[in-house]
Amino acid sequence: MELHFRKSGSGHPLVILHGLYGASDNWYTIGRHLADHFTVYLVDLRNHGQSPHSTEHSYPAMAADLAEFFSQQRIGRAHVMGHSMGGKTALAFGLQHPEHISKMILVDIAPCAYDPATWPEAANHQHIMSALLQLDPDAITTREEADSLLQPVIPSADVRMFLLKNLKRHHGGSFFWSLNLPVLAERLPEILAGVVNCEAPESASLPEFPLLFIRGQRSNYIRTRELDAIHRMFPCSFVTDIPQAGHWVHAEQPGIFLDTVRRFLVS
Repeated sequence: MELHFRKSGSGHPLVILHGLYGASDNWYTIGRHLADHFTVYLVDLRNHGQSPHSTEHSYPAMAADLAEFFSQQRIGRAHVMGHSMGGKTALAFGLQHPEHISKMILVDIAPCAYDPATWPEAANHQHIMSALLQLDPDAITTREEADSLLQPVIPSADVRMFLLKNLKRHHGGSFFWSLNLPVLAERLPEILAGVVNCEAPESASLPEFPLLFIRGQRSNYIRTRELDAIHRMFPCSFVTDIPQAGHWVHAEQPGIFLDTVRRFLVS
């Protein structure tokens, strides 16, 4: 699959992967700041942004897409940073192709499976998927109307604004979803799946590259269970917390986030 991407800057390659419901343009500001040190590639993962849609959405498939992207762009080794779903994709790729990784950063995500029975965010994702699927883009005429329709079921204005970035206009003026919502909703269990078995007592087949986990202090994506698994499975990795930040670490604390990324990548 030929993924859409944005490229800027010069220096050692840095590939950035967005999370669920995201797209490459969510990382434009962060990428612009990092482009003074690196050649930055902001990638749209399958079923998101301007990349092709597919009936398959799994970490093996997205890792294969990334391997094809590296080949197409003739990237030998690169730093790879992924947020949430993009972080799991990055690690799945790195475990298969460690020769392509210089350093890796996983932003507010653990490589573990998230059990819907014990993890409240799973219900939230199901709720969001249901709300978006019920919003018929052919039946609305303005973005404000779409926002108004989502407000009763998604109260957070910031969340609605983020989600509605995926509502695009055809040249004729009608709206459409850039997300492949039916497939993402159907494949949500695969998105919540792990890329390593975090219940195993021994270490994973460890990558040879430096690995940093960045955790939002207010987030519940890396709880005690996931943190214990990270320390057990990847004992040579680093974990750092960003204060006053939830899951959207890079948007909530961009200054601290950029400082953390730069220190790790240039050390």
